[in-house]
Amino acid sequence: MAVIQASTNDIDMLARLIRAEAEGEGEEGMLMAGNVMVNRVRVDCLDFSNVRTIPQMAFQSPGGFEAVQKSYFYQRARERERRLARRLVNGERTHPASFSLWFFRPEGACPAQWWGQWNAGRFKNHCFYQPLEAECAEVFSTF
Repeated sequence: MAVIQASTNDIDMLARLIRAEAEGEGEEGMLMAGNVMVNRVRVDCLDFSNVRTIPQMAFQSPGGFEAVQKSYFYQRARERERRLARRLVNGERTHPASFSLWFFRPEGACPAQWWGQWNAGRFKNHCFYQPLEAECAEVFSTF
């Protein structure tokens, strides 16, 4: 069962975005980056209270994804990433990104906090950050 609405075009956009943001992290890393993306569409809190669709999430300004400004985001979606995008839209979660709303790639170690959000863990080059439950309880929901 889908946790967010997504048309075929939305699946393609999500597939392109997870590839552009995390292809070097392999399928697991792309799933984690995609968890953050889907979570931003699912919740109605913090910086994401007006984000209801995959295009709004991808192009949110400020706060969207740098990859949408790069040419590689605009390459055709591949079936591998489409399959991952469908898994994400259907609610698959991968720790440490399960409840995260942010990720970034630091030069060194993951800071304990980033923009006031707590580190949930690291996978390869990316650190994942989730809000406190009091700030955004719905990200912790089980659909």
